[in-house]
Amino acid sequence: MSQQLGTLEELPEAYRDALSKAGVAPLWPMMRNVLPHDAPQPLTKPGHWTYGSVRPLLIEAGELTPVEKAERRVLVLCDPGRGPGAMQATASIYLGMQLLLPGETAPAHVHTPSAVRIIVEGEGAFTVVDGEKLPMCEGDLVLTPGGEWHDHGHEGQDPVVWLDALDLPLFVYLEGSYAREGDLQARRNRPDASEVEYRSAGLAPSRQAHRARRYPMMRYPWDRTEAALRAMADHGDGAMPELDYVNPETGADVLPTMGFTAMMLAAGMTTTPPRRSCSSAFHVVRGRGRTTIDGQTVEWGPKDTFSAPVFASLSHEADEEAFLVRIHDRPLQEKLGYYEERE
Repeated sequence: MSQQLGTLEELPEAYRDALSKAGVAPLWPMMRNVLPHDAPQPLTKPGHWTYGSVRPLLIEAGELTPVEKAERRVLVLCDPGRGPGAMQATASIYLGMQLLLPGETAPAHVHTPSAVRIIVEGEGAFTVVDGEKLPMCEGDLVLTPGGEWHDHGHEGQDPVVWLDALDLPLFVYLEGSYAREGDLQARRNRPDASEVEYRSAGLAPSRQAHRARRYPMMRYPWDRTEAALRAMADHGDGAMPELDYVNPETGADVLPTMGFTAMMLAAGMTTTPPRRSCSSAFHVVRGRGRTTIDGQTVEWGPKDTFSAPVFASLSHEADEEAFLVRIHDRPLQEKLGYYEERE
């Protein structure tokens, strides 16, 4: 049973002054703010960033600011609940749209937060991670885990845009966010691991004592993801096909704090997932439809991105065949022991 707690104003002014002087504060007036009953009260609000509105601004940023002055030319997707300038889309997830123009190089650096790139538009760009050159094709998911050196280059003819997803807010909160710069990396003269060692699900290189890479596969090609989703749809039970991106050696999520899930909705399909304790962001690889988030409807189209706070009530409906990638912080919550789903 909920009880009414005392307020700060009920305390004598002299006592409040003494508390301030001592550098302490009473818990009970703030108890319900930090420990609300039954469910959190998120500051995060549903966000929707249409590609049609973001892309022109990103292209203009390419004209206004050379990559040498930006290091990473990115427009941050700001959580409406925190307002303009917020360096996060949810409490733990940072999102940004990044542009690389033909012939440009984004310098090498390494940082404590982990990042994932979902390629939105264009071809010819690549990311080098620990010497491995990773092609960037539309829909691909490319990892740059915390502590791994990475740089970007562009050998194509047209602008390339990708969506950055980082656990940056977590590292900022922990006061552990920092980066170091370095020289461009020498590239191995071979295709990346997704094309060599981990080309087929269920198969991994024969186990050897010296093979101990924490992140054995850095690129997840979209064509294979879509093919797997279609196979599930063709032979499934009518439910929405979903596939988690996982480490091919361990089966764990690709990063310690962020998870990624590919979704396929058939034309006309409506699905209502459970309310989840994790926050989520959705990137539309292809298709059109709508999602109702806590009573607020988002009409989404190709390459749009939208977000949902913790325990949000969601309903997805597709006007045409649609593919989305859900970005979420379930892996972090599971490690902390409190991930939860409610019908």
